[in-house]
Amino acid sequence: MSLFFAVAALAIFMVMGLLVDGGGALNAANRATSLAQEAARTAGEQLDPAQAIEGTAITIDPDAARTAAQDYLAAAGVQGDVEITDGGQTLSVNVHSTYQTLFASMVGKSTIQVTGSATAHLQTQAGG
Repeated sequence: MSLFFAVAALAIFMVMGLLVDGGGALNAANRATSLAQEAARTAGEQLDPAQAIEGTAITIDPDAARTAAQDYLAAAGVQGDVEITDGGQTLSVNVHSTYQTLFASMVGKSTIQVTGSATAHLQTQAGG
């Protein structure tokens, strides 16, 4: 009878570990996506003033946008990549983070790598 209880307790412990660490990793991935979205919004506010004032184009200043996104991510304690495409009209942010496991660390898996990504498109006119 005690062998049954030992096996049952181990199974319950394993399921608990999957729930806790799986949920934690899911929350960490959601946080990474949220941070990527906010960093993309922050970077999207960095317009090229020379072109905007002249009226020739409304585009993102690539250097200022990268710096703004990286500063936002650094303040949040994560790292990420910023890519500006489409002639300064679109930018993408990918966030890389790590979840420190609670139960899985007992079997040698101390971290789970998570990522989040977001893309922002510069809108120059309503419906555009």
